[in-house]
Amino acid sequence: MNGDALNVVVCVKQVVDTEAEKKLDPTSFRLDRVSVENILNPYDEYAVEAAIQLKEEHDCNVTILCMGPEAAQEAVRKALAMGADEAVMITDDALAGSDAQGTAYALAEALKTLTDCNLIIFGAMSTDAQTGLVPAAVGDQLGLPVLTGLSKLEFVDGSLSVRRQTDDGYVALSCPLPAVVSVAKGINEPRYPSLKGIMGAKKKPLEEKSAGDLGLSADKIGQDAAWTRVLSTTTPPPRQSGQRLDDDGSGQVGADKVIEFLQAQKLI
Repeated sequence: MNGDALNVVVCVKQVVDTEAEKKLDPTSFRLDRVSVENILNPYDEYAVEAAIQLKEEHDCNVTILCMGPEAAQEAVRKALAMGADEAVMITDDALAGSDAQGTAYALAEALKTLTDCNLIIFGAMSTDAQTGLVPAAVGDQLGLPVLTGLSKLEFVDGSLSVRRQTDDGYVALSCPLPAVVSVAKGINEPRYPSLKGIMGAKKKPLEEKSAGDLGLSADKIGQDAAWTRVLSTTTPPPRQSGQRLDDDGSGQVGADKVIEFLQAQKLI
């Protein structure tokens, strides 16, 4: 990977719409992504916007990288419509069911083929798995420094200048390239794709690569290679209606009833 001129790759994921009713496939115990609407992961929109802002300031190239089924092209095209230049999709049935480590392995091998990239940007997490593990796992696979939870990202004098969000504020850091980063929600305001951008996205290069094209080892991808197993699932019971406690207007009666209720539930 080249560390001289800025060249950005944004890793994105297609996820089930956050407003859709989610359910698991009863056989594989994987999330049903076929019968519901799918969208570009909302957290990844902040990563795409961060990359586009760097492009506008430094005239760099922005590539979108996505691992997913053919249908994930729709999410990729949205990222292109926002202003990215090109895209690479890793799509293969053998990848289905990959866990965070399997996903990181596939992404890392694809990134090795993008020899000019030196800044890899992720969103904080995906709205489906919500592990937040993939950015660090990709950095580990590539042997690169990893900066996560960034609330500010700049390219200054050939290095990254960032602010990492913490519970107590932020930490200012600098880092040479190449590097892997993830950005926090709120680092920017993702732009809406314009009509011109949407139309132009249809003409931008989108290359597809299979597991075989990347030389991925079968024992590192897919559900069989996952480090965890789901053995069974149970649908949560319907939420029961609450118990109403009436008061005489004084406040004391209501308070006594609340205390009695909490004592009966052994909460106090």
